[in-house]
Amino acid sequence: MSTDLDRLRGSLKRLGLHTIADVFERQAQKAAKTKQSYVGFLGSLVEEELAAKADRSINARIARARFPAIRTLEAFDFAFQPSIPAALIRELAELGFLERAENLLLVGPPGVGKSHLAIALGIKACASHKRVLFRPVPDLLDELVAATVDQTLVARLEVLGRLDLLILDELGYLPMDARRANLFFQIISRRYERGSTILTSNKPFEEWGTVFGDEVIASAVLDRLLHHSHLIPITGPSYRTKDKRPAKQGGT
Repeated sequence: MSTDLDRLRGSLKRLGLHTIADVFERQAQKAAKTKQSYVGFLGSLVEEELAAKADRSINARIARARFPAIRTLEAFDFAFQPSIPAALIRELAELGFLERAENLLLVGPPGVGKSHLAIALGIKACASHKRVLFRPVPDLLDELVAATVDQTLVARLEVLGRLDLLILDELGYLPMDARRANLFFQIISRRYERGSTILTSNKPFEEWGTVFGDEVIASAVLDRLLHHSHLIPITGPSYRTKDKRPAKQGGT
């Protein structure tokens, strides 16, 4: 036989108040012991529901962002890479740069933490309910080439243009043909002064002409990326090999 508690729990779930349905009985017992007011009891239930909905919203944004892994600033070893200005990274984590549509360029050799920092800032943006997408540059360009075939390119570029933060990873690992170079320029042009872009690259700017196969396009891309930007060149050893290097020997 259905009890009043069962019926209430079922009604709450039908209303979409799943967290309240899960906790109201325990919270009611606690309220009775502490002689909490009805308003206080109801308020605590609503706060738990809102917190749970916020968590689900953030998790959904992280899933839609398509990060290859979860990385946090708290887990980043700034002491291992002293060339990285930790104070600037922590300032960027406040996300004011998103409001100003500023870009961040992380440039350095493989393994120095560029992608980790980019993902960590992207996670912070998701937690602040920003629209974020992470894509390796070769993968995104392949997707846009496919979009030209099925005639969805304009719509796809419009979506990219509306993002609060677009993270473009691994520019320079593969050279581009003329079509991909043009598509990359369209992405950056569409987002110019509209939204922030974080870009990681293993190539110094003077080699971007080779990456794009066109000095003019490389210059036009750089011009737009650098206009409102933070540039962090990173030097130092690779995180991937730090535990594999031989320990320093003592002695004179």
